This record gives sequence, C-alpha cells and structure tokens, in this order.
Amino acid sequence: MSKTLLQIHFKFSGPFGEEMTQQLVGLAESINEEPGFIWKIWTESEKNQQAGGIYLFESEETAQAYIKKHTARLKNLGVDEVTFTLFGVNDALTKINHGNLCR
Repeated sequence: MSKTLLQIHFKFSGPFGEEMTQQLVGLAESINEEPGFIWKIWTESEKNQQAGGIYLFESEETAQAYIKKHTARLKNLGVDEVTFTLFGVNDALTKINHGNLCR
C-alpha cells in the first residue's frame, strides 16, 4: 500500500498567523486522530486570501475518507469551493531527500 499526499486549498479571509493558530488549535489536535493520518503542513496566504494544507496519509482510501469529512466541515463554515489533489509518494526518492514518511 502506497502512502498518499493530499493537497487542499480554498479561499479564506482569515484569521491568519497567530490568531489562526489560536482559533484552530482544537481542529489541529483532532486531525491527529483521523484514520490513516501521518502528518499535515498547514498553509496560508493572507495576500492571496487562501488557506489549506499538505497532508500525508497511509493510503488513498484514508485520504479519500478525510476529503469527504473535511468537505462537509468546510461547507458548515461557509466554504463551498475546495480544491483537492491526490498524489502517490515515491518512498525511495523521498527518503534520499530527507522526506519524513512516518509520524
């Protein structure tokens, strides 16, 4: 089973930076409990009014399940358009470049 990288981004008007951290720490902690979740890099661009993240999951199936859950969560927050892209991971080349593929 190959690990799956998930890229998500969407329009977001803030908050950004420290205020975003304070407001979303509970969400960040809950993401750690998602089945198949390995890690997330949070992304934000106040300039472009976007936010999102890069995630690593154990499999495409667990990434797809997270997409379904996160889409519903974002809809409840008023975010209707979300871009999701899934990528397979080349473990051998990633390790050469010091990529962390585990928790």
